[in-house]
Amino acid sequence: MSNGLDEGSGGVIEFETARGRDYPSVRQFNVFVENRVGNLLAVVRRFESTDIRIVAMTVVDSADCAIIRMVLSDPERAKEIFDLAGLPFTESDLLVVELPRGNQPLVQICKALLTAEISIDYAYPLMIGPSGKSALALHVEDHDMGTQTLLAMGFTLFTEGDLQDDDELH
Repeated sequence: MSNGLDEGSGGVIEFETARGRDYPSVRQFNVFVENRVGNLLAVVRRFESTDIRIVAMTVVDSADCAIIRMVLSDPERAKEIFDLAGLPFTESDLLVVELPRGNQPLVQICKALLTAEISIDYAYPLMIGPSGKSALALHVEDHDMGTQTLLAMGFTLFTEGDLQDDDELH
């Protein structure tokens, strides 16, 4: 949804007021569960009878609790499912970058972010990216600068729309 802001010179500057599907970011859900046998299955089964795909997932656990980090093909509907289930969760933004050609694609991505002095907090692969392409989900310290850096260096970033609309993933 766009709104206009009048700059006083008669011109209107458009800006985005809500995250759009084409924003170079992908929402990650951080689901908090007790670290008990079967809790991971209980969370992923919430999507068993839907057409929502788990695109990527990683688990961070400790003695008492676990955080299930998930990227889902339809984040708005996934949010409703988590809410209805009463599962505590937060959302965060990830950069999802297509792995470039070459022998060391991870090195290329890390070097690009290092040139801008952007730290990678954590990373994990997508199970299958858009059109079957390999991709890496990254949480970086400065999302906007990471986006600008990777795009300026010719990397391809995927959006939520890429993950939702790709017929090859169905």
